Amino acid sequence: MGLFDKFKNGLFKTAQQLTSGLETVLKGGPAISRQALEALEETLVRADMGAPTARAIIHEVEESAKKDTTHKVHLANHLRKAILGKLESVQTPFALPKPGIILLVGVNGAGKTTTTGKLAARFAGEGRKVLLAAGDTFRAAAEEQLTEWAQRAKVEFIRGAHGAAPSAVVFDALQSGLAHGADCLLVDTAGRLHNRSNLMEELRKIVRVAEKAAPGVHQEKWLVLDANTGQNAMNQAREFNKEVGLTGLVLTKIDGTAKGGIVVALAGELGLPVRFLGVGEQMDDLVPFDPGLFVEALVPVEAEHSS
Repeated sequence: MGLFDKFKNGLFKTAQQLTSGLETVLKGGPAISRQALEALEETLVRADMGAPTARAIIHEVEESAKKDTTHKVHLANHLRKAILGKLESVQTPFALPKPGIILLVGVNGAGKTTTTGKLAARFAGEGRKVLLAAGDTFRAAAEEQLTEWAQRAKVEFIRGAHGAAPSAVVFDALQSGLAHGADCLLVDTAGRLHNRSNLMEELRKIVRVAEKAAPGVHQEKWLVLDANTGQNAMNQAREFNKEVGLTGLVLTKIDGTAKGGIVVALAGELGLPVRFLGVGEQMDDLVPFDPGLFVEALVPVEAEHSS
């Protein structure tokens, strides 16, 4: 399955919802009425783009449509252009330096450990020497999952004693990995509630310790979010970003939600780039984020011809 098909399948439910909103507008008569635009804005909000982002997009659609004498036929194009602009304004090219560290953070159940394993397989497939570090020392299942992923991806794996201080495990793992020539170091951290100060302080300590263990080595801090949590994902992103200074996002379980618009909201309101999307259960179902393909799948071309 090609990359676009993965986007299309993953965003099918959200695209259905948005297309139905477009149909409402397209059936409204020769001009786009205020009521029709409000209905479309509500559709964007229901797709979890958030009220501020939805409002900004509708404003852009309206302004763009005023300059188009055939705006009724091309409404979907105007919508695609507005959404793409939001995404491209924050999306930056990504290439992990050698060596480079990626810390995966987030709440329990978001898919951090699985994402860490899939990233290990992806980077190893690119010929990089990968180290997996089990920073979640309190959940035995996490260590077992990472052990299995390390075996499948044929990469080095370091874990500490169960219940050991996560920061100490991360410190030892990074120093050992760099000493043995690892050029891609992936750290799975324990899930934590974004509104618990003691847990967030522990996460900040891991970030500090990683910088001490690998001074001068490029460090990414990616928040893993479950797309199904909707606007709660926005709250999580705000808090984690405030605490550790995020550099990117990974959204999982896109294939199971009708609220894929949260990707647009995160870009529009927080200015954080999305690095990968989880669109299925298979190893290769963690796909690099491509704004153009995302928007093409989100607002299908066939929406232009609805009537």
